[in-house]
Amino acid sequence: MEKKTIEIEQAITVGDLAGKLDIPVTNLIGELFKNGIMATVNQRIDFDTAEIIVGELGLDVELKQEAEVEVIEEKGEDRSAAKTADTRPPVIAVMGHVDHGKTSLLDAILGLEVADDEAGGITQHISAYQTKHADRILTLLDTPGHEAFSALRQHGARLTDVVIIVVAADDGVKPQTLEAIKFAKDAKAKMIVALNKIDKPGADVNRAKQSLAEAELMPEEWGGDTVVAEVSAKQGTGISELLDMVLLMADIEELKADTAGNAECIIIEAHMAQGQGAHISALIEHGKLGKSEYVVAGQTYGKIRTLSDWQGKPIDSAGPSTPVQITGFKELPQFGDHLSVAKSEKEARERARKAQDKKVSGKLNMTSSDLIGLINKNAQLQEVPIIIKADVQGSLTSITDSIRLLENDELKMQVIGSGVGSVTENDVQMASTSKALIYAFNVATPPNVKKLADRDKVSVRSFNVIYELLDDAKEVLTALLAPEIVTTELGKLVIRGVFRTTKDEIICGGEVTKGKVVPAVRARILRDKEEIADVEVKSVQRQQQEAKEVFEGEMCGLQLKTDKKVLVEEGDRIEFYKREEVRRSL
Repeated sequence: MEKKTIEIEQAITVGDLAGKLDIPVTNLIGELFKNGIMATVNQRIDFDTAEIIVGELGLDVELKQEAEVEVIEEKGEDRSAAKTADTRPPVIAVMGHVDHGKTSLLDAILGLEVADDEAGGITQHISAYQTKHADRILTLLDTPGHEAFSALRQHGARLTDVVIIVVAADDGVKPQTLEAIKFAKDAKAKMIVALNKIDKPGADVNRAKQSLAEAELMPEEWGGDTVVAEVSAKQGTGISELLDMVLLMADIEELKADTAGNAECIIIEAHMAQGQGAHISALIEHGKLGKSEYVVAGQTYGKIRTLSDWQGKPIDSAGPSTPVQITGFKELPQFGDHLSVAKSEKEARERARKAQDKKVSGKLNMTSSDLIGLINKNAQLQEVPIIIKADVQGSLTSITDSIRLLENDELKMQVIGSGVGSVTENDVQMASTSKALIYAFNVATPPNVKKLADRDKVSVRSFNVIYELLDDAKEVLTALLAPEIVTTELGKLVIRGVFRTTKDEIICGGEVTKGKVVPAVRARILRDKEEIADVEVKSVQRQQQEAKEVFEGEMCGLQLKTDKKVLVEEGDRIEFYKREEVRRSL
């Protein structure tokens, strides 16, 4: 008899699946329960999971996945070739290694004291600025400078036309510099190197250029095609020449954007501001953005209540390559979300709802991999549940992505909750129930919440530098790693005489043929190629004297401890070794 074929969606609730299979929902929930899953009627499972469960139930049914409905792409076509396209300001990302003066260089360009606001002088958030040089506008992006911020930095590179790679003249190319170079290449952005700190004692311009050449950025004066500008952010030397080169690169690229029509933007930061609600920073890519427009970003929407430039000054509208600050969103959009204009509130709400539905279908309550992991009783994966609270959406994204990079086949940090804003009583209650850690980045923990956390023995760990938070997470996971057992071979001996054998002891003598023999280690007794016993070396003697070690070519006596009586013979071989537990690291 041919199997009955049933079509289901890519994601389906337990109740809907039971209805399509024409079986009581309790049967389906019971089967899930047998496999360790506490499911509800409304819990969503994916297609692969449904197939597994149908197989477990032994139903004469074949599942088929329904064809996916085509989803209109959120972002429209490239508008840089439109009839209304015009030259736009270049977007420049400034990237580099920690302490190479990246933010100080931005300070010098903008005439601001940006670095004073950063924890430890390290950029924590992606920020956008604008300045004028030679009567032309330049848009600058300051991206975080530690490798922990790879997610943010990669977004920064993809937003940009020109990347300024900051390299300290007294230090040269470092791992984070290489990472920034890779991202810039992947984004197909033009690169210019700002060789900073040329005024510092110990600066060696030629050595720094050599390290650039080794990183496949051959300086122009050495016959390559990489522009290297020598600057001092501290003294303001070479800044004007650097910006001249940036504008020249931009002119070669002939950068254009559609200056008319509805705006298209990308979210570069989002947080909740007191008295303002959702406060969004965005970079306009095409079109003109104005006040009072309805906008959609990811799964949320709103009507622009206030529109400001990067300094917070109110503006009526803004065009391509302009960083803006917006209020009026219902909820916080995600970092990197595409922002577009809607004709009405109804259209904005509907588009946000569709995006949410699409997200839900892609983020299931239970996937096939989760189910297989639960069915496999031998799975040794250890999970540490955590809750992450951060000050802005970009930092939350960066921390979450970076923590995932710490995972391996044995250990995983499971983010069971996250959000923008201070630690709340609900966070503590969730952590108490699930035995989770709470990581708080650049946010406060109110006194009443601290008191509750102390009472419930919930660990709230606060940080204001992201890589310190990640170092702590790494330590938590490392402490759970099972130690590695390392076996070290020490030496070999051939038995030349057996003097006494009892049920728990062997006294014999022989010649050391390789390495050395020492007491208080383990030894394997071999006859031909077969191991006949594994014993403990109690003592070693040389000429009736206790010896700490006996070397190759020497004779010695041995006292061996055994678990049972072992009859050794002349000619048997003994291999000596020691086992040590070595702490592993991620």
